[in-house]
Amino acid sequence: MFTGIIETLGVIQEIKKEKDNIHITIDSSITSELKIDQSVAHNGICLTVVALKDTLYTVTAIDETIKKTNLSSWKTGDSMNLERAMKLGDRLDGHIVQGHVDQIGICIVAQETNGSWLYTFEYDEKLNNITIEKGSITVNGVSLTVVNSKKNQFSVAIIPYTHEHTNFKSFEVGTKINLEFDVIGKYVSRLYLNK
Repeated sequence: MFTGIIETLGVIQEIKKEKDNIHITIDSSITSELKIDQSVAHNGICLTVVALKDTLYTVTAIDETIKKTNLSSWKTGDSMNLERAMKLGDRLDGHIVQGHVDQIGICIVAQETNGSWLYTFEYDEKLNNITIEKGSITVNGVSLTVVNSKKNQFSVAIIPYTHEHTNFKSFEVGTKINLEFDVIGKYVSRLYLNK
């Protein structure tokens, strides 16, 4: 479980394909604090640490993860939003994030608005995910509040700190992002859709 509050950025150093799996090696300031078998969210995708060396660590993604996320578009040099699993007893500053991406979204608006930024994302409504006005959403692992919720799109407003300390600063129209819809919203939508 995660909170959606990004700890740091990491940079992809190497990507290796092995059968249906992909091994991703990342350079990060938190590597010295990691252990083999720990879970780390990478742009919102929960992946397990499988190797450590100096400032580098490696995680492995299986075919199922690759198909449901934007991982197949990652390349060497990309920055990753990183968050380690939350500790019981810590404050929950964001919201409950599982690290299980529901689907990919596409940035359709990336606009500076007098000191902050407004991003609008579109997603495939056929997967029956919904956003709720003023509800929570996880975009590339970042816990955010939904504004302008519509049937297949929503917007988020980003403060300067979040813009500077996440990979949102690299988003442009057409950027594919990972979406994890709020677990409470998912439950409510399932109840609503099953009536």
